[in-house]
Amino acid sequence: QPRLVESGGGLVRAGGSLRLSCTAVGYTFDTSAMGWFRQAPGKERECVAAISWGGDVVYGDSVKGRFSISRDTSNTIDLQMNSLAPDDTAMYYCAKKHFASAPTPRARDYEYWGQGAQVTVSS
Repeated sequence: QPRLVESGGGLVRAGGSLRLSCTAVGYTFDTSAMGWFRQAPGKERECVAAISWGGDVVYGDSVKGRFSISRDTSNTIDLQMNSLAPDDTAMYYCAKKHFASAPTPRARDYEYWGQGAQVTVSS
């Protein structure tokens, strides 16, 4: 059963750091784009960062300069989150495209989703 296995997240104080990891298991196309999205209660799901197999990246405007996405292998991505603020509190979801390689910031472009990892930033 193909799935996205997420790890990391948790509770941190404002100004702190957290790291999220996601591994795609059992997919046919390992070189498709992957990314992280987040959704806070009452808000729409938004792109945090996405990356291609070759390392092309896109970031959401609110995290530029603070978050960094990397792709260690064809099927594992990491999200390093620094200078966290209470507004970063949300459920973070790993996402993967079925075949397309280009990273895009639209949630509807991604066919596969993880269960989510909670990130809570206290003030």
